[in-house]
Amino acid sequence: MTLIETLASVSPGSALAEAMGKRAEILRLSEAAHDAVLLPRDPGGLSHGLRAALAARMARHNRSPALASHYDTLVARAGEAATALLAEPDTNVTDPRTAEIVRHADRLTLAPRDATRAHVEALRQVGVTDADIVRLAELAAFVNYQVRVLAGLKLLGEMR
Repeated sequence: MTLIETLASVSPGSALAEAMGKRAEILRLSEAAHDAVLLPRDPGGLSHGLRAALAARMARHNRSPALASHYDTLVARAGEAATALLAEPDTNVTDPRTAEIVRHADRLTLAPRDATRAHVEALRQVGVTDADIVRLAELAAFVNYQVRVLAGLKLLGEMR
């Protein structure tokens, strides 16, 4: 079973499992995207622990506890104690670079339409490279995609 199937509590042999079986390629690609965004060989300036903590934070903002728990596991596996606290939305961040990254991740999750060039420039001003800005946007896009897929599957499962 894929992560999405597991988190959506898809029962083997159910109508939902059968329907998802017809979308196996999408599920496979989602798994590959997960690994590429969260566990890339070269994480650049966004460590695996930071990525996982931001993902857990985004999942919490979206009220997706199962997804947040999955990312908490990745945070723990990364062994980066400093980033673990970022998984909680109410964490106060003092490092300017990390604080700006967290603000932008929150913005992309809670109010993506409000993101402007000025916000991207603020990231640059604290030393976030263009490549890392793209990586951060990819992370936000992927986690928010997962949240929506899981919510949709939960509704489908409840309808059956």
